Amino acid sequence: MRIHTVTFNPAIDETIMLDRLIPGEVHRARAVRQNAGGKGVNVASCLADWGADVMVHGLLGGDNAAPFDALFADKGIADSFIRVAGSTRVNLKLVDDGGTTDINLDGMAVDEALVAKAISRLIASVRAGDLVALSGSLPPGCPPDIYGVMVAQLRESGCRVLLDTSGVPLKHALDAAVLPHVIKPNRSELAAWTGRAAMDRAGLLAVAEELCRRGVELVVISMGEEGALFVSAEGAVCAHLALDGVASTVGAGDAMVAGLAAALADGLSLEPLARLATGFAVGKLGMAGPNLPELNAVRALAQEVSISALTMA
Repeated sequence: MRIHTVTFNPAIDETIMLDRLIPGEVHRARAVRQNAGGKGVNVASCLADWGADVMVHGLLGGDNAAPFDALFADKGIADSFIRVAGSTRVNLKLVDDGGTTDINLDGMAVDEALVAKAISRLIASVRAGDLVALSGSLPPGCPPDIYGVMVAQLRESGCRVLLDTSGVPLKHALDAAVLPHVIKPNRSELAAWTGRAAMDRAGLLAVAEELCRRGVELVVISMGEEGALFVSAEGAVCAHLALDGVASTVGAGDAMVAGLAAALADGLSLEPLARLATGFAVGKLGMAGPNLPELNAVRALAQEVSISALTMA
């Protein structure tokens, strides 16, 4: 099987390392790095490091596509992006000892004809049994319900669908009649969908169980330093693994999506799936750019993950 990722709103991630971020002050950067990015691109990059057969789809600005061309060629990623006039957005990641501050732009405006062309190319590329990861925000001009529409089309084509988005696109997708096989919101994204200000672990578990009853096969909720919840018909577990000396959290959630895709491709059951996905995410924390460490290091991290079984209603 092949894994496909879809990114309608890619970005060049410019990461700026600072001694300390102080609002209103002038800063001197310790280091600056640029990486081809966007959630689906990051997922594909990590999957390629794992050795998976992966193809990328979506819309990419032709004026500054060189970093993407280099990444895809270097990692052997099949490129099905449609190049469009204009430049891909550049997002800023300001990193100091206190964490990462993200400044994300809206991206290039697109029209429905371009979006339809990208979807047609995707549908022509997939085969029954393939896994498709729909990731990230949508650019201006993209229909807000597009992920929900694509989930129905892809499921009809016999594909499994993994969705990682937030806000209005997530609401449309979860309110649709046909739901994705797998979703991976974080705590705040799921709380926003429910209309709640905040949710404790019990509340998250209850929402995940309801989504499973509605047809989602696996709900994964990342909770930052508390780890992640994994809920399916097999049960519910919390997976956690701490890592000291983290350089940047940029892309950790995308690495977890890549780990989920790799685990699903291997047909892993709930506990080893949770271990591998967490191993991907934690392994990425020690790396610059959308990259995994050496594969045996990822496997070793997966074995160190602490798994706690949770009681479902």
